[in-house]
Amino acid sequence: MNPPVLLVVAHGSRDPRHAATVHALVRRARSLRPGLRVETAFLDFNLPSVPGVLDRLAAEGVREVVALPLLLTRAFHAKADIPAVLRQAPPSLNVRQAEVLGPSPLLVAAVERRLYEAGLTPGDRSATGVVLASAGSTDPEAIAVIAETARELRRTGWCSVRPAFASASLPRTEDAVRALRADGVRRVAVAPYVIAPGRLPDRIAAGAAEADVLADVLGPSPELARLLITRYEEARIDKALAAVS
Repeated sequence: MNPPVLLVVAHGSRDPRHAATVHALVRRARSLRPGLRVETAFLDFNLPSVPGVLDRLAAEGVREVVALPLLLTRAFHAKADIPAVLRQAPPSLNVRQAEVLGPSPLLVAAVERRLYEAGLTPGDRSATGVVLASAGSTDPEAIAVIAETARELRRTGWCSVRPAFASASLPRTEDAVRALRADGVRRVAVAPYVIAPGRLPDRIAAGAAEADVLADVLGPSPELARLLITRYEEARIDKALAAVS
């Protein structure tokens, strides 16, 4: 029997860099599991759409799908938008929604990778403060996860880590940068805690004008690709356990 298809569900954006980055990430994840069918769909702005991919899979005779939200936290899209669109799947498809990507040690490792690629070294950590800048949310659960991720990053040796948000929540990136300066931090780096480029990541970059280092978005990092496969396998195991119980 063929394993379930992995359907990566991204938000989508008018910015063409967003879809290009999502596709690059999915290609990297696919390379980790030769033989696993991995599809990509978007909630908005880009094609293919989630309903379109689900209809096509059903028409091809696929029976099992693991839908993976390409999201770092469980906010509105994971709790409402994605479940709603998955409920519209053809009856012949058994669709299981996997957990969102965060929190995970792999995400912390991906953030550090981007900081090192921006010019920092492990030896710089003790003298460098980091602004972990996310897109932002009004969901308390999502905000709490960002704060916990900042604490996990701090435990790896950075002298200070402050969360910041491009929208919906405070502080903004530029305010967090200034707060670290006021605390006497010698070097300040901004690490965008977002997957792909777009309007909000551009806002994070603008807010990093007074920082010493600006890292890239997480993008198709090896850690993120591994995390996609990990969440897929966890969803398969959860289903098997549920069937046994």
